[in-house]
Formats: sequence, structure tokens, C-alpha cells
Amino acid sequence: MSTDDLRAIELLNRVRYGRVATSMRAMPFVAPARHIVADNRVVLRMHRGMGYHQACSGSVVAYGADNFHSGEPALWSVQFTGTANMVRPTEEQLEQFGQGPHHVDGEPFDPVYMRLTPQFATVHVLEYGTEPSGVGSGDGGREGESANGRRQDSHAA
Repeated sequence: MSTDDLRAIELLNRVRYGRVATSMRAMPFVAPARHIVADNRVVLRMHRGMGYHQACSGSVVAYGADNFHSGEPALWSVQFTGTANMVRPTEEQLEQFGQGPHHVDGEPFDPVYMRLTPQFATVHVLEYGTEPSGVGSGDGGREGESANGRRQDSHAA
């Protein structure tokens, strides 16, 4: 794994939830999932009742997570793209996941697990200076741009 791939994995380990995206019957969807990292692979836990695992299993998916609502000054987002397959987690992995929710959309939580073997990882880092610029400053700056208008992204492949 490259240094950038390891950075993406390290950041993913800082949060517990993200979103998995793929398509079902040619329509795109995004669904919440809990994740852990095991042997440099992303293991996802989803609710069976949504049926999204059926579209994900054996397909190429994207899984993303971020710290946008953490209150931390350095914001980041990671995305992993690869093939997802249904798995039976080990006891150690089940412990890492911890307890699931009691209900999802009013139904009792029924977990299913998938392993995503990343073939591509992307890291985006949003940096904001201490001077008023960008979002809400009235200077025309956009989120993700520095005062000089350049994007502050980092990509890992």
C-alpha cells in the first residue's frame, strides 16, 4: 500500500460511520453503514431490511466517510472504491463493531456484513486560513478553496 493509501485508512479509523454508494436496477443510491478496518480492507455493517446489501454484494461500490460534523478545524473526506462481498465477521471484528442500533426505520436491526477490498482510495483535505475568506465572507470564495482560490485536496490512488 502507498503512503497515501495508509493515510486514507488511518483517517477512516477516526470515524465509525460512512456511506456506501452503488446502483440498484440502474438507479444510484447512497446508504449509511458502520465500518471497521481489518487487514487493510473495509468491513461494512448494514441493515438487511433496506436490501441494499443485495445490490452491493459482488459489485463495485464506493464507500465514503468524513469528519465534517466533528468540530475539528481540519476537515477531511475519504473514499474507497472496490468490489464488495458478503462476509461472516470474526468474533474480534464483531467486538470492534460494537452494539448496533435497536431499530432502523422502525424495524428491528438485522445486520449484514460486507468486505470492501479497496482498489482506489481518495483523500480530500479542506484547509481554512485564519483570515476571513471562503464560506460566508462575501469575497466570492467557495468551500474547499483557499484565499487564493486553489483547491486544497489530496488524492491517493
